[in-house]
Amino acid sequence: MDKTPPSSQERRQVIKRRFTRQVVRKEARRIKGINDPDQTVWFGLGMFGVVGWSVAIPTLIGTALGIWIDHTWPSQFSWTLMLLIGGVMVGCLNAWYWVRKGGIWK
Repeated sequence: MDKTPPSSQERRQVIKRRFTRQVVRKEARRIKGINDPDQTVWFGLGMFGVVGWSVAIPTLIGTALGIWIDHTWPSQFSWTLMLLIGGVMVGCLNAWYWVRKGGIWK
């Protein structure tokens, strides 16, 4: 029942195994980064831009079209609001497509 503390030799082996696993993980990450150069910080920032613009452009187009329809043919329904929501939905689908595809250049 009494568990004796590990000897210094056992502690060194545990530390050595832990250190080896950590080195192997870091080396695998480094090799993956070398083999897959697209996954850099700049690639991630570019993806943010692609997603942002792919949502913003349809939203702005829908809003502008809604404002024009509201001024041209007044009605009890707000075309601006409906087309704003429609633009956001189209933009989200567009952003989902780009993220799923993995970026512009793939």
